[in-house]
Amino acid sequence: MVTLKEIAKAVGVSSATVSRVLNFDQTLSVTAKTRQAIIETAEALKYETPRARNRAYQQGLGKVALVHYLRPDQEFVDPYYVGLRLGIESRCQALKIETIKVYHTDSLPEASLLRGASGIIAIGRHDENEIAWLKRHNRNLVFADFSPPTDEIDSVETDLVLATRKLLQSLSQAGYRRIAFAGWVDVYDGVAPTRVERRCRAYMEWAKEAGVFDERICLTDGKTEDSGYKLTRQILSQSDRPDALITANDNMAVGAYRAIHELGLSIPNDIAVASFNDISVAQFLNPPLTTVHLPAEEIGEGAVELLLERMGGRELPKRVTLATSIRWRGSTRIRASQTPN
Repeated sequence: MVTLKEIAKAVGVSSATVSRVLNFDQTLSVTAKTRQAIIETAEALKYETPRARNRAYQQGLGKVALVHYLRPDQEFVDPYYVGLRLGIESRCQALKIETIKVYHTDSLPEASLLRGASGIIAIGRHDENEIAWLKRHNRNLVFADFSPPTDEIDSVETDLVLATRKLLQSLSQAGYRRIAFAGWVDVYDGVAPTRVERRCRAYMEWAKEAGVFDERICLTDGKTEDSGYKLTRQILSQSDRPDALITANDNMAVGAYRAIHELGLSIPNDIAVASFNDISVAQFLNPPLTTVHLPAEEIGEGAVELLLERMGGRELPKRVTLATSIRWRGSTRIRASQTPN
């Protein structure tokens, strides 16, 4: 945890001066430049005043249940969701809030775990029955990385439809004309819904609007590395081979790289590859992977803040959408300087 002494050393003032500035002591005689430097340094170092650290206790938020839509083994192989959970846990730790993890199983969690928590942060997509069950056992409920089909529950997520369209538009403007997509159909409780996952759906809509949709190069399977490998092999078996491929997450992109290299093709000279999530491995692939950065940790932190607001008395439900950005790397010929993103 950052201390007043560290901020004071960075700015070149005393700890007492830092304390008085951060507590908005208007009787303190310092220049506006010094006051601004102290505030900006504290923000950059993510300093929490004792008042802020005690806010959770003042609002009665002593324990938060993290209810995950994935099983532990599924989360382990998906760094995006690990980062999201760590964002929640680190924010709770800074505020001295206890967390308990409840992973997905074949049955609903123990109701006592939820009733014993001050609030719930539900990670990922849950079906209508699960949402109703969570609401029934704890009225302080926030969703992270998913917005339920109602405006009565707080949520934090990114707009994956907009992110997909931004990526497609940028690739199209860079001269890519035949863009393929490898995605998945979400499955809950062993039952696949009638509509595919949002990134795939956005791709299909964009391609149809542009008059270039070809179902042979828009394929779905699972969301794993092996699925990315298998779908890429199928897509590249077409006689009219695409010049770019988008995978719905970086794990699938790793599989796509393997398939492309096995076929003796070069990235990006023969085919460009772009993806979503921006997990740590993306920048170490050969070549480094162009990917849409989804702010996983910030989503987790934002969910904690919404829960604090609820406990503090806010009654109007709030849905927060965080921005995404494209991290342009060597797997595409386009660079950040070539796009308005």
